[in-house]
Amino acid sequence: MTGAAGGIGRAIVDTLLADGVIVIAVDRDAAGLTALVAEQEATRPGAALHVRPVDLTDTAEVDALVDWVEAEIGPISGLVNGAGVIRSGSAMSQTDDDWATVHATNVGGVMRMSRAVTRRMAVRQRGAVVTIGSNAAAVARDGLSAYAASKAAAKQYTLSLGIEVAPLGIRCNVVSPGSTDTPMLRGAWEEPTPRPLTPVPVEDDGTVAAPPAPETATAALERRVIAGTPEAFWPGVPLGRIAQPQDIAEAVCFLLSDRARHIALHDLRVDGGATLGA
Repeated sequence: MTGAAGGIGRAIVDTLLADGVIVIAVDRDAAGLTALVAEQEATRPGAALHVRPVDLTDTAEVDALVDWVEAEIGPISGLVNGAGVIRSGSAMSQTDDDWATVHATNVGGVMRMSRAVTRRMAVRQRGAVVTIGSNAAAVARDGLSAYAASKAAAKQYTLSLGIEVAPLGIRCNVVSPGSTDTPMLRGAWEEPTPRPLTPVPVEDDGTVAAPPAPETATAALERRVIAGTPEAFWPGVPLGRIAQPQDIAEAVCFLLSDRARHIALHDLRVDGGATLGA
């Protein structure tokens, strides 16, 4: 599991451990991995969790990781490509560094991990690969050109790889979340946003009713995401809620399992209908 220290990654790790799966949690964030271990030791002592800090943009590090897992832990039966970075802003003002940074992890990391792991799976003719994509790969997003392009590339790489390895018994799928309640999204939720002034309500007996509580930034952003932003060509969420990391984790773990043994080359949108079937 790459990107294991992030919000969705942690939920996937927790779900897999609860199912009794041996998990190798990978991330560049060594401190985040340490925190992940502490969380699991507190809630699920004795779980089969191994952590490794790895730079997915370095082929040697990726290959060394896979060699170590196969030699010390055992044959790899499933891979989750969950690592990702985002750089937002106008496409016309985006720098070469912005583009390279996003693609190095979001596309290059997926390629390096998938290549190294499926080479081992091919010998055993069994395995499952799930790449965490984004619904931004299907519908253009204002201000997210590099990210959307990288997720589209990661999706197509995964599905193209899947065509090659399907005859070898390896299933490749993509899970594409929409807006999900993770630390990255909550970064904009910290300051309270007062509601617009409205007439003070008065009860029938002439007493002044208690004013409504100020809307927090969290609630304000959630409301905007659910409603959509037409002027920025962002659709809303028909289901009327923002996803929790566990929603994504359940989909990923299902596709990894034998319950999904006949599902391959599929892009599963977990976005509350935000892409409207696109």
